[in-house]
This record gives sequence, structure tokens and C-alpha cells, in this order.
Amino acid sequence: MDWIFILQCLYFFLPAYSANMTPTFAKKGKVFKFLAKPVDFGKKYQGFPVFGHHKTWRGIILGVLIGILVALLQRFLWQFPFFEKLSFLNYQEINVFFLGFLLSFGALSGDLISSFFKRRQKIESGKSWIPFDQISFVIGSFLLVSPFFEVQISAWLIILFLSFLLHIIVNRIGFWLKISDSKM
Repeated sequence: MDWIFILQCLYFFLPAYSANMTPTFAKKGKVFKFLAKPVDFGKKYQGFPVFGHHKTWRGIILGVLIGILVALLQRFLWQFPFFEKLSFLNYQEINVFFLGFLLSFGALSGDLISSFFKRRQKIESGKSWIPFDQISFVIGSFLLVSPFFEVQISAWLIILFLSFLLHIIVNRIGFWLKISDSKM
């Protein structure tokens, strides 16, 4: 496998990675507290929370905004030869707002869907559910992005594999730095 291709995969998925990490940093930084309300409004389904109290409007809204900002940054960086070679897409010709929205909202939606099924399995919020916690955000992004932007299936498979590993590594680092409550 070509290292450049791996870097291209990671670079392409940066808006989703950023969106996926935003809720943790927003909670830790105690920003926009007025949005720290559960997405499921505290409702239950089959006796269990729909998503859980950890899934908030703050995380969704800020995650999508950060994902879009990262895509806009990628558009700016595309003018430099290094970043142009690192890109699967021509960021000057595509709608980067739309791409950033799809990647970030897809990632957060995949995470929400995973949380829904996690509650049905009686797994508490914040507890790990391997491999779904590590890959659901990639699947969510893939499902939203694929109909609109052509990215090789091999790239998505690399992103899926790397995201599984990176999710575990980043969460452990976040746990040790007391940014995250979960090791996985």
C-alpha cells in the first residue's frame, strides 16, 4: 500500500474526524452550554434512552460546523501543490460546504445510530462497544457522501481500517489527558 494514498485517505476524511472529536472538546471546554441538551430530549424507547444523555445538540451542531470549517480550510490549502497532490478531489471545483456537511453530519449520524443500538444492547453511555463505536462514524459518512462524490472503495476501506485503530489510540490519549471519559 502506498503511503501517499494512506495520507490522502486521512486528509480526505479530516472533516469527519474533526466533527467526531468536537463533542468531546466542546463538553470539556464547557462551551455553548445552552446547547448541551440531549438530542433525544430524554425520551425512552423500549424502556431505554433513545440515544443517551451524552448525545447533545451542542455536539451535533458544533461538530457539523467544525467539519465544514475543516473542508473550507482544505479548499484554501488546495492552492498549494503539496495539498493538491494530497487531495482526492479538486476543492476549487466542488461545493466544499456540501462535502463538509455530508462528511461531518454523516459521521455524527453514524455515531447516533450506533448509540441507538448500543442502548438496545443495554450498554451504558460512555462504555465501549467494539467495533461499532470505532467505525459507525465512517459508515455514516460513506452512506451520505458516496451518492454525491466519487471516492474509490479502496479509500473507504483504508479509512475504515485506519479509523478503527486511530479511534482506539486517540481515545486512550484523551483518557490519559483527562479529555475523555472512555479509554476506547
